[in-house]
Amino acid sequence: MSDLIAKAAIDVRLAEIVTPVIEDMGFELVRLRLMSGKSLTLQVMCDRPDGNINVDDCADISRALSATLDVEDPIEGEYALEVSTPGIDRPLTRLKDFETFDGYEVKLLTSELIDGRKRFNGTLRGVEDNEVLVEIPEGVIGLDFDWLVEAKLLLTDELIAEALKARKGAAADGTEIDDIETVDDTATQEE
Repeated sequence: MSDLIAKAAIDVRLAEIVTPVIEDMGFELVRLRLMSGKSLTLQVMCDRPDGNINVDDCADISRALSATLDVEDPIEGEYALEVSTPGIDRPLTRLKDFETFDGYEVKLLTSELIDGRKRFNGTLRGVEDNEVLVEIPEGVIGLDFDWLVEAKLLLTDELIAEALKARKGAAADGTEIDDIETVDDTATQEE
């Protein structure tokens, strides 16, 4: 499991529990984070392989994950389950994401300094072996996928236009579109 999908050890363990449920429903796990603050929140980001996920899908996934997590009971105490879509300026967590979004603007963060820097903003230029190619002002560079700590699309006019075009296409074929991208399971899970 890539640490871009699940970073901390508990996230990896939770991803191992939820991934089969999500995949059996025809979806993919994009990212999972157990976040602390005033209360614990298990944030699960999912998508369809074709990128066409909606709020009803998130609600279905939330119900299925709630049942599985109740049985497995991997988290001590109360927590909220939040299931969402990746959104327009989605995180890129799998090598295939970098191929899919070739040509789009991206923000990358590496674990180590590379030529004196860890942050790279540029245009994705695909994948070669295990390297993500990104065009920066100095030229096209390859960053080993394993070096990446964070990667996400930058919100640009082109990205917004593409998302709107996809939504119009979905509406034309009868697919229900909803502007809400997150389903929050308000019933907290208890130990």
